[in-house]
Amino acid sequence: MGVKVSVIVNVHNPGVTADACIRSTLEQTMPADDYEVIFVDDGSTDGIGERLDTIAAARGNVRTLHLPQTGSPARGRNVGLAAATGDYVYFLDQGDRLEKDALARMYDRAVETDADVLIGRMIRDYGPPMTAFERSTARADVLRDRLLTLLHPQQLYRRAFLEEHELGFGVPGGRMAEQAFVMRAYLQAKVIAVLAEHVCCHLGERPAVEEEPRAIVKDLLGLLDDIDVFVGSTRQRERMYAYWFRYAVLRPLLTSKFADSSVDRGMHFRVAQELVERRFPESIDRYLPVQLRVVAAFVRMGRLDQIMLMSNSSRRAGLRADLTEVRWDAHVLVLNLTVEVLSGDGLPDRYRTDGDRLHWIPPRSLETRSLAPDVTDITAAVDRARVELYVQHSETGVVHFLPLTQHVERVQDGRRRARVQIKGEARVDVTSAALGRPLKPGHWEVHVRMFSGANQARSRVGRPEGPLNCLGVLAQRPRTRLVVPCWSDNGELGLAIEPRSFSESIALVSPGVMVKQLDKHLYVVLPVPYVPPSGGPTLELVLRSTGRRGREVCAPALVEAGVPGRIAGQLVAKVPVKRLMPGVEQLGPGGWLSSLRSPDEEIGLRFALDMRRGKVRVRPAAAVDPERRSPMGRDTVLHRIGRRLPGARHMVRWARAGRHRYLRD
Repeated sequence: MGVKVSVIVNVHNPGVTADACIRSTLEQTMPADDYEVIFVDDGSTDGIGERLDTIAAARGNVRTLHLPQTGSPARGRNVGLAAATGDYVYFLDQGDRLEKDALARMYDRAVETDADVLIGRMIRDYGPPMTAFERSTARADVLRDRLLTLLHPQQLYRRAFLEEHELGFGVPGGRMAEQAFVMRAYLQAKVIAVLAEHVCCHLGERPAVEEEPRAIVKDLLGLLDDIDVFVGSTRQRERMYAYWFRYAVLRPLLTSKFADSSVDRGMHFRVAQELVERRFPESIDRYLPVQLRVVAAFVRMGRLDQIMLMSNSSRRAGLRADLTEVRWDAHVLVLNLTVEVLSGDGLPDRYRTDGDRLHWIPPRSLETRSLAPDVTDITAAVDRARVELYVQHSETGVVHFLPLTQHVERVQDGRRRARVQIKGEARVDVTSAALGRPLKPGHWEVHVRMFSGANQARSRVGRPEGPLNCLGVLAQRPRTRLVVPCWSDNGELGLAIEPRSFSESIALVSPGVMVKQLDKHLYVVLPVPYVPPSGGPTLELVLRSTGRRGREVCAPALVEAGVPGRIAGQLVAKVPVKRLMPGVEQLGPGGWLSSLRSPDEEIGLRFALDMRRGKVRVRPAAAVDPERRSPMGRDTVLHRIGRRLPGARHMVRWARAGRHRYLRD
């Protein structure tokens, strides 16, 4: 058999950042005879070309092509495509990396579905999650399956399909040309398949690229012509036009780059105005969010001054997600929450009411009298407002969306003003949340994203009012696994699946600690998510002073079982406390970092104790610096007494200044 997949990697002076990419292409589970890797060196001067030549000499399935520098990956991809011999081709950037089984999985699925284009699951460590990977699809639709959010060239293309339709990257090429290539492939492919259940490619962050507005317009006009040919005059065509109108024409007008570019701003605006007059009628505006409808109206009026005001007054929206209930239903975590978009000043977004209609309130600096009433009307958009809840693995970045029942509520807020809230209930089933499969072990962050009708924003899900729910449960699929809801130092919700030890499960929920002083003792009470039938190993609480003396106080800890599935257990430690001249086994003034010691390990807890004037406060461990030194030197009893004397700090500061100034040899 011939080569099944050709991987084309364009490189230019990557330094060490390409190591992961190169390694991932060479360590595929697909047999080496079944795939080839073509590295295209775009005039690199950092020695990567010689290194790739060495790899190619040692491996029969690797080739290196050398080009003079072009400054764009487009020409390199075209040259690599011409040299490829595989049935399918996959484009990769030098900052990306493949999973070890990516090529084998994507090729098998492409053959199974007879796909011209197969989109393997991609993840990234930056930006919003990719919503198109909610499920695998053998016959994907560009609009229904949100493929417009996946205009990345890192996909598997049938080589014969690309040659038949003469598809390639526009040269010199930029982001617009790159997206146009993918869009043309979508338009002309008979079958587009999506592989969502397995991560295939980790996208690296790409540097910003300067693109000339007229070059962008040229690529966009060619793409719009193709949409006219392959889609025709339908509602689908209008929605595709609206996408490109939104991202290629209007959004750049609200960026800081446009606002700060006093030289090119007028030219850029004239180019946008000409493009709008030629290809984007007002009927397209109904598919735009309200702010961009206003921008489109000002573009048609020729009001660059108003667009500048909008650009300078636009501030990123925030989000408030209030948890009203956290409970377990068997092994399913139930979250009830209320979500609301916040304006740039941190207050809830408010809208103007006109009967049963809602209108967006533009910034006061804008001249809005010339705008038609329907431009600011968001009633229909509010009715379609929605919330998306998803979990994201803290190490791999894998995202899974969660089922959510929700409804939109209008909240009256003053005379002719209203707010929009969404209330919903999410169910986190760890045995099936990963596209019908169990969630993998590790820590999963819980995120929420809201589309309010006028704005969209995303955030972590925060803690509810009152005591934290730290109860863990045992999930029975694919095996018995402990699942623990845990909270960050900022009160953000997460899920820990399969903690490595009993001590770690307690450390995960240690922000829920409570302390109480009674009869010269401090009682430290920690929640215990799950107490095994054996009661767990013997534990002791260890407190270490952050002062220079580095004192350590240990106290045996008693674990008390709760009610399985209903009430968490607790760990109680009794620590002696003395304010003045504490003994070796007594807690004294200052900061104390905490840890939990068992016969097998000692693990740090996520809280610290701070004793001042005989009172003990709980603080996040990250807020207490173990390297912090006393401003008056050694942390002795006399120094602590001296710090409370009026003027003592100033006297010490003057003495030190005099010593350093006058007493040098």
